[in-house]
Amino acid sequence: MPPRERVIQVVKEWVGKAEEDYLAGNHLRALGDAAPHDVVCFHAQQCVEKYLKAILVANSLPVPKTHVIGKIAALLPQPAPVNLTPEQMRWLTEFAVDSRYPGGDTADRDEADDAMRTAEIVRAAVRAVLPAEALVKG
Repeated sequence: MPPRERVIQVVKEWVGKAEEDYLAGNHLRALGDAAPHDVVCFHAQQCVEKYLKAILVANSLPVPKTHVIGKIAALLPQPAPVNLTPEQMRWLTEFAVDSRYPGGDTADRDEADDAMRTAEIVRAAVRAVLPAEALVKG
């Protein structure tokens, strides 16, 4: 497979995984107060992380093995299509691991809604700059 085709295929795989998290977060959020808010936030964080990594792949940049949104965002080509504040990046990153285990912080419905809204903004911004042939239905 020629290099461009391989890059597009890998970007498409990242987008597909990001879309799965986006879909899962939205389905769970639809449960309202009964939703597992920590899990909604986890999927929002994962959606953002995977979309940012898709940008790195699309630009033939290395993809770090980290869940830290700030570290990933620091590697994005400039001008970056995503404009998250350092506070937003730290906040989202907390949902990658801390809230997944006993003793970690827990999220409420407002935080779950905020996390998914942030994921929606990042998703739209990234999808606008990725090659069309790499986008899976979403």
